[in-house]
Amino acid sequence: MGPTRKDRTGTVIAIVAGSFVVLGVLGFGVKLLAGAGSPASGSGFPQAQYRLTVPKTMLNGKYELAQDLSDSEGKKALKGSYDSKIRNPKPVVGQYTANSPAEEGALVFSGMYGQFKDPDGARRKMLGGAADAEGATLAVPAREITPPGSGITLSCQVLTMRQAGAESTLPMCAWADENTGASVGVVTPEIVGQKPGSVDLAKVAETTLKVRAESRQPIG
Repeated sequence: MGPTRKDRTGTVIAIVAGSFVVLGVLGFGVKLLAGAGSPASGSGFPQAQYRLTVPKTMLNGKYELAQDLSDSEGKKALKGSYDSKIRNPKPVVGQYTANSPAEEGALVFSGMYGQFKDPDGARRKMLGGAADAEGATLAVPAREITPPGSGITLSCQVLTMRQAGAESTLPMCAWADENTGASVGVVTPEIVGQKPGSVDLAKVAETTLKVRAESRQPIG
């Protein structure tokens, strides 16, 4: 007997989630830091007051941690790279799967914490790195979204990726402040099958803010 529709859907979700890990790591590792020259130095850096963590669950328990890739893919992306506007960067990469057997889905976030002189620039470069990744196509260019009542501006875009003859839709948003920055993507059967222009990026932005709230913690 061949694989059921649910099995096929689960496979697609796993493949797309894996792609998000790669895209996210490329976003902050390659585009943000590569070729920047010497290590960060000088004055004008903000205090290190917040860090990023990889919680066991995300979005109030809806997603459960499947892989913490901070010490593997994250460190590999940062190795040998510097940016004059970033001091003491530490990578954080987490892949999550839906906690309910009745649901299919994955959440991926990847970024770093440290001291950022130019948060707005860092935020935009994170998405730029993902859009430049091999196999990815920028379907909806990045635009800035400030969810109502948040006072926090995010950059959001939609990519497509072709795998095994099928094209998947990959929306992602990124934030950056003086200490933390990350790109976030939520993968569901509905989203991967949507036309890029139909994706509700405002909803993805709201989800990204929830991820920020749950992963960003005071130091000490």
